[in-house]
This record gives sequence, C-alpha cells and structure tokens, in this order.
Amino acid sequence: MDGARDDAVRTEVTHWFFDDYLPTWVGVGSGEIARGPEFILDYWAVPLHHSSPASREWLLDSDAVIGLLESNHDPLQAQGYSYTAVPDRKVTVYHEAGAAIEVIWSRRRADHSEIERLAVHFEVARESAGWRIVGIQDVPTTADSLDAAWRAAS
Repeated sequence: MDGARDDAVRTEVTHWFFDDYLPTWVGVGSGEIARGPEFILDYWAVPLHHSSPASREWLLDSDAVIGLLESNHDPLQAQGYSYTAVPDRKVTVYHEAGAAIEVIWSRRRADHSEIERLAVHFEVARESAGWRIVGIQDVPTTADSLDAAWRAAS
C-alpha cells in the first residue's frame, strides 16, 4: 500500500473507531443513548474472538456477542459509569481491509474517579457492512501508556 492510501485508511478507521464506535459504546453504557445492547452488532462481528487473562472464547452467534457487551456494561453501570478516557492509543493499518487499534481505556464515573483501566487490542476488518471488530484482547492495567501496559502483561 502506498503512503497516501495508508493515510486514507488510517483516517477512515480512526474516525470510525473513535468518533462513531467509542461514543456510541459509551453513550449506551452510560444511559445517554437509548439503544438496546444489540447496537453492538453494528460494530462487533459475529463470530468474534475475545481473550483476557480470565477467559479465551469464540463468540459464535449474535446472542453471545451481545452477552459480552452486557458483561462489560452491567458492572460498569452498577458503579456509576459515565465516560471513558483514552490516555494512549495506536492505530496500525495492515491494508485496505485490515487494521489494529490499541487503546488504554480508563472507564470513569461523572466525578472522574476511575472504575477500571484496561489495555485493549482490537483487530478490525472492513466487511461489506463497513468496519467491524473481529477480535478483542484485553488486560487490566495501571499503566498510562500502551508500551508500559504490554510490558507489564508479558
């Protein structure tokens, strides 16, 4: 891929992820957007692979993918989730239909106190319906940078 094409894909996938997916995920999770959990199927592919230190699983149908969202949203909502800060992020473009996005999520209450902090690696693919997350790997962290988070996790 040439530099201009790489830049165009990077701009597109970055906009989709940070200006569409993240605000929607946060808005539904915080109750500011009145949509049911099935909204996630606009962003997460079926099947979807998810792994963390506690679990590794293929989510093979829509119900399982929605269940993963609910298992993330429910405990956050119980603790007064309001928004997600992003202390660090990185976008890697592989080609026109594939990229990776890495972030530090700092999930917070309205008073800015932190509920949890995760380092997350998302594999994303362009499908006929647009960009979709096809794989998620996450690890709890206290780090502010991805380099520190991944070093601590290994």
